[in-house]
Amino acid sequence: MKIGFIGLGQMGSGMAANLVAAGHDLAVYNRSRQKAESFAKGKVRVAASPADAATGAEVVISMLADDHAVSEVVFGEQGLASALGKDAIHVSSSTISVALARRLTVEHGQRGQGFLSVPVFGRPEAAASAKLIIVMAGDERAIDKCKPVGDVLGRQTFVVGAEPWQANAVKVSGNFMIASMLETFGEAFAVMGKAGIERQKFLEIMTELFGSPVYKNYGTMMADQKFEPAGFALKLGLKDVKLAIEAAEGLQAPLPLASLLRDQLISALAHGQEKLDWSSLALVAARNAGL
Repeated sequence: MKIGFIGLGQMGSGMAANLVAAGHDLAVYNRSRQKAESFAKGKVRVAASPADAATGAEVVISMLADDHAVSEVVFGEQGLASALGKDAIHVSSSTISVALARRLTVEHGQRGQGFLSVPVFGRPEAAASAKLIIVMAGDERAIDKCKPVGDVLGRQTFVVGAEPWQANAVKVSGNFMIASMLETFGEAFAVMGKAGIERQKFLEIMTELFGSPVYKNYGTMMADQKFEPAGFALKLGLKDVKLAIEAAEGLQAPLPLASLLRDQLISALAHGQEKLDWSSLALVAARNAGL
C-alpha cells in the first residue's frame, strides 16, 4: 500500500519502521528533516511537506503531539488536506481532542476524503516491537481498508464505533485511567517510604495482586525512581488529562478524580518535572509526605 507517514517522534519512528518492514511503500515527513532522512532507503521517500507526503497516497498516517500540531499538518500551508486524493484516508493516531476529531471528520468529508481516528495504547518500546493496542473508529469501509495496516502496528485492534471521535474518547479515558494508577501508586509508595518498607517489595505484591503488565512496568519505573529518558513526558500527561475532562464535560459525565490529577500534574510541572516521564507523578506524593 502507498502510505504517507507524518511524525517520526518516539512513537512514530517505531510505527514507520514496522510499516517499512512489512513492505509498504512509504513517503515520510517530519518537521526535523534529519529524522526523516534516516528512513530514506528502499521503498521509502522523504517528503518535503505534509502535502508532498499525501500526494498519491492511499492512506496518510499522522502521529503528532497535540491538537495544534495536527491542525498545522492538516490545514496549514502545504497541509495534507490540500493534496490528499479523493477516497484516500487520513488516519490520525495522535491523542487529540474529541472536538478536533469532529472537525477533521467534517472537513475531510467535504473534500471527499476519508478520515479515521486510530489512537494507540503503548509506550515507544511497544511501538517498535509492534505490540501496540490499536483503537479504531469511523466509516466501516475505511476501517476494512486500514485494518491490515493496524495489524502490522499492534498486537490487537479494537473497533469502537462509526464516529471517529469515539476512538478519541476511548483514548483519553484510557490515559486518564493510567494517570489514576500512577497517582495511587505514588501515594502508596509514599506510605511505604514512611513505613520503612521497600518500594520494590510492595511492587512485587501489587504485581501479583493485579496481574497487569501496566502495573508492573510503570510500578517498576516508580519504585526504581527512573524517570529519564521519558517514554511519555509528564507535560503530555497533563494535556491528556485535560482532554479527558473536556470530553467528559461535553458528554455531561463528571470525572472528579481527573480534576485532582490535573492539579497534581500541575504541581509536578511547578517543580520542574516537565520533561520527566509522567510516572514521575510519584514525586508529588513523596514531597507531600515529606520524603
